[in-house]
Amino acid sequence: MELDLSSMASVRRFAADFAAKGLPLNILVNNAGVMATPFSLSEDGIEMQFATNHVGHFLLTHLLLETMKKTARESNVEGRIVNVSSAAHKFTYQEGIRFDKINDETEYGSIGAYGQSKLANILHANELARRFKEEGVNITANSLHPGGIITNLLRHHSIIDVLHRTLGKLVLKNANQGAATTCYVALHPDVKGVSGKYFNDSNVYEPSLKARDAELAKKLWELSVELVT
Repeated sequence: MELDLSSMASVRRFAADFAAKGLPLNILVNNAGVMATPFSLSEDGIEMQFATNHVGHFLLTHLLLETMKKTARESNVEGRIVNVSSAAHKFTYQEGIRFDKINDETEYGSIGAYGQSKLANILHANELARRFKEEGVNITANSLHPGGIITNLLRHHSIIDVLHRTLGKLVLKNANQGAATTCYVALHPDVKGVSGKYFNDSNVYEPSLKARDAELAKKLWELSVELVT
């Protein structure tokens, strides 16, 4: 099924098409993104990295959530939501999330904006986990750093990209290795009941202070709701 996470219209079409199939849903892995791109706005008028890496995932999760709750309830099998973040969440802007400057081109930094979107992935998962616990829903939500992987994410930075694709082969993970932590968090029995955690190399890992800020997570949730409604 086709899905463009930078487009809310595409996300809504995907969710509607999925619902029409009447399929159950136990596991949702939010794992699409762009990295360190030049400044641009999505078709919805949102900075592209924030739109693709966070807002698209937030909306998709929101639209699929009732199906996940229904599946967990009827199957008595734990549902799992996994947000693929990055260690780069530590390189976000100083204030963490620039709530009033998301679309400000004058202060845009491609790495800071990427870090902001990856921080948002962790905060989103944490707030989901808090809400699921409060509601007594049999769904967990976690986030993770997949590791340094040989991909084309750095294609907007030519020299770094060349080094990444050549010398990187000596130290970086291939695609299969890079998927290991995601698969572990999504499928492994040892993660049953674990929620609101951040993983690295298939182990619980402590993210940045901002990533553990519950009030920041709630504020991001409120902004995200405004953006998608």
